[in-house]
Amino acid sequence: MGQSSDELRNAALSYHRLPRPGKLEIQATKPLGNQRDLALAYTPGVAAACQAIAVDPAQAASLTIRSNLVAVVTNGTAVLGLGDIGPLASKPVMEGKAVLFKKFAGIDVFDIEIDAHTVKNVVETVAALEPTFGGINLEDIKAPECFEIEEQLKARMKIPVFHDDQHGTAIIVCAAIRNALVLNGKKLEDIKIVTAGAGAAALACLNLLVSMGAKRENIWVNDIDGLVYEGRNTLMDKWKSIYAQKTDQRTLAESIVGADVFLGLSGPNVLTTEMLKTMADGPLIMALANPTPEIMPDVAREARPDAMICTGRSDFPNQVNNVLCFPFIFRGALDVGATAINEEMKRAAVDALAQLARDPPSDVVTRGFDGTESRGFGPGSLIPGAFDPRIILRVAPAVAKAAMESGVATRPIEDFTAYAEELGRFAFRSGLIMKPVFAKARNQPMRVIYAEGEDERVLRATQAVIEEGIARPILVGRPSVVATRLKRAGFSIKAGEDFDLINPEDDPRYRSYVQSYVDVAGRHGITPDAARTLVRTNSTVIAALAVQRGEADAMLCGVEGRFLSHLRRIREIIGIRPELTDYSALALLITNKGSYFIADTQIRQNPTAEELAEIAALAAVHVQRFGIKPRIAFLSHSDFGSHDSESAHKMRRATELLARSHPEIESDGEMQGDSALSEMARNQVLPHSRLEGSANIMIMPNLDAANIAFQMIKVLSGALPVGPILIGPAKTAHILTPSVTARGILNMTAVAVVEAQERMKQPTLFA
Repeated sequence: MGQSSDELRNAALSYHRLPRPGKLEIQATKPLGNQRDLALAYTPGVAAACQAIAVDPAQAASLTIRSNLVAVVTNGTAVLGLGDIGPLASKPVMEGKAVLFKKFAGIDVFDIEIDAHTVKNVVETVAALEPTFGGINLEDIKAPECFEIEEQLKARMKIPVFHDDQHGTAIIVCAAIRNALVLNGKKLEDIKIVTAGAGAAALACLNLLVSMGAKRENIWVNDIDGLVYEGRNTLMDKWKSIYAQKTDQRTLAESIVGADVFLGLSGPNVLTTEMLKTMADGPLIMALANPTPEIMPDVAREARPDAMICTGRSDFPNQVNNVLCFPFIFRGALDVGATAINEEMKRAAVDALAQLARDPPSDVVTRGFDGTESRGFGPGSLIPGAFDPRIILRVAPAVAKAAMESGVATRPIEDFTAYAEELGRFAFRSGLIMKPVFAKARNQPMRVIYAEGEDERVLRATQAVIEEGIARPILVGRPSVVATRLKRAGFSIKAGEDFDLINPEDDPRYRSYVQSYVDVAGRHGITPDAARTLVRTNSTVIAALAVQRGEADAMLCGVEGRFLSHLRRIREIIGIRPELTDYSALALLITNKGSYFIADTQIRQNPTAEELAEIAALAAVHVQRFGIKPRIAFLSHSDFGSHDSESAHKMRRATELLARSHPEIESDGEMQGDSALSEMARNQVLPHSRLEGSANIMIMPNLDAANIAFQMIKVLSGALPVGPILIGPAKTAHILTPSVTARGILNMTAVAVVEAQERMKQPTLFA
C-alpha cells in the first residue's frame, strides 16, 4: 500500500531540496518599490508605529504581525518517532509545522529550534520571546520535562502556550471517542479506557477525558514497564501517578479485559489479536503509534469485525492527525487576543470537531484513503478529514467563544456573523468575490436544472444550494441512484420535497420532450428516431429542453464529457442570441493577488476584431454581476504599437471598435500582459492610457493564447477557477468542466441564477 520506504525517503529528500532548500520563505505584505515606500516601512516613518506601541502596547495587534504570529518551538528531544535527535535535525519538522499553520489557518510562523536541555533553560528562552509572538506552540519536547515546561510558561506568559503533542492529540482523540460513543450507545462516565503509553500525549488525552466526564477509576495506564499501579517505583512521576490503580494486575493483557476503548500512543505491535478478543462489545481501538501502529488496522478489523478503528496513518480511515486541531485552535485564540488556551477552549474544539464529523462530508474529502467514496458519519468516519475546509469555520469560532466566555479574551469578537464570513473567505477563496452574486441570487431564487444529477459533486452542490437558498434545484437522474448516493453521503434532502427530479428512464413528459426536440432541432439533423434515443440517454439534451420549454430557468452541464459535445446540444436546442456571431467562454481565476477574467478560453479559435469587441462587451456585462467595475485589456505581443504584425493590428482594431460602441467601458489595447496588470509598467509605455489601475478582463487574440494562459495561471498561482461562463446562449445555460468541485458548481449556480433574474427583468436585452 503506497510507496516503498526507499521511494518515500528519496521523494521526501527531493521535496525538501528542490527547487530551493526548505519549505518556508518570508514575503513582504506591503509594497517596497520606491523611496516613499522605504520611508514608510523603515526610517523615518516606522518611528510613528513604534511610538504608538510605546504609549499603548495593545496597538501592536494592529500595527505589527504579532497578533497573527506563532512560534513553533522545540529542543529536539522527542522528534516524531525519531527520539532525541537534537534541535538542528528537528528543523524540517518545525518548518513543516509552520507551513501547516499557514496552509490551513493563514497563521504566520517562525520555527525556533533551541539548544536548551534543562527545564529552566527552555523556560527562560521561550518566556523571553513573548514580545514577538501572539502564541507559542511547543513541539517535540520529551516527557516528563514537557509537562513542567508548559506549566511554568503558562504561569509566566500572557499569550497562549500550547504543547501540541499533548493537547492537539487529546482534542482529536476525545472527538473520536465522543462520536464512537454516539454509535455504540455507551456513556463516557461508564466506559473502561486502557492505554498503551504514558507519555505526554497519552496523559493529556486522559486528563481531557476526565474533564469531560470519564472516571479516573475506569482508566488503566500501561507503559514500557507494564501497568501503572499503586506502589510501583520504576518510571513513575507525579503526572503518571494520578492514574495508578490499586490492583494485582501487572500487564496490558490483564488490564485490557472488558475495555471499551484502547488508546495506543506507544510503539509497534504491542496489541495482539488475542487481547482484542477480550475487549467489550463494539470497542474503539485507537492504534496511533507511527509509522507502525500498536496493531495494523486491517489485522484488528479481521480479529474484531465489530470494532471501530482509528490510526495515526494516512493510508487508513479515521486518521488522528494533529492538523485537525492546532491551526484552528490557535486561529480562534489569536483572533480574540487570548491570554491562554484553557480547558474550556479545548472542550469547545472537541465538540466542534465531533459535530462536524456527524455532518454530511465536504466534497473536498469525499474520496477516501484508497480512492473509494466515503460513506459519511459512521465507524469509518469518526473524525473529519484533514482537508475539510469547514474545520476552520467550526473550530475557530467555537474556541473564540469559549475564550470570551471563560474570560481570557482581550479583543472579544462583536459580530460572529462577520467573523464567520471572514473565515469563509479563507476557507473558500471564492467567498469574497462571490458574495454579491450570492446575495442577488437569494433575493429571487430561480429554477436551475443539473444535467448530471447523479454525480456526487452535483448532489453535494444541491445540498449547499438548498442551504444557501439561492435556487430550486432540478436534477436529471434515476431516482434509485440519486436516493442511494444521497444516503451514502449522509444527506437528508429528498426528491419532491427539497428538489425536483427528471427520471430519464420513466418521465411522463417523455413524448412531449421528443416532439420539442424535433421541433427545435429537426433542421440540425435530429430525426424523430434520434430524438427518442437522445431524450432517454443524453442528460444535457433533457436539461436544455427543460430550459427551452420554460420548465427551468437555467441549466448547468459538463461535469462529465467534452465541452464541445455539450455545446452542440445547447446550440441546437437553446440556440444563440440573434445579434451574436457565436458563443464564447469567460473564465474567472481567483488568485492571491486578485480576481481576473479571461476570454475566450473554450470556443472561438481565431476571432476577428469585430468578434473580440463583441466578446469584450458581453464579458463586461457578466463581470458587473460580481459587483466589479470592468477594466478591459486587449492583450498582444505588441505593446501600444511596438510591433506591426497582423495579430497586433487585429487587437488594435478590436480596442477601437469597443471604445466606439461602448465608450462607458474602461478599456485599452493592444498591450502586453505586464502593461495590463501594472499601471506603473503601462505608464512607462503610454502615460495617457484609457485604462486605470490593473485590468481585470483579459481579451486574448485567439483560443490558444486564452486557454494556455488560463491553465498556466491556474497551476502556477494556485488560483481558484470559476466557470467557464458561457456567453451568448438565447437562454441561461453554462457548461462546466470535469474537474469542477461541488463548490465550483455552487458558485456557477449563483452566477446562473443572477443571469436568469436579469433575463426575466429585461427580456428585450436578451432578445
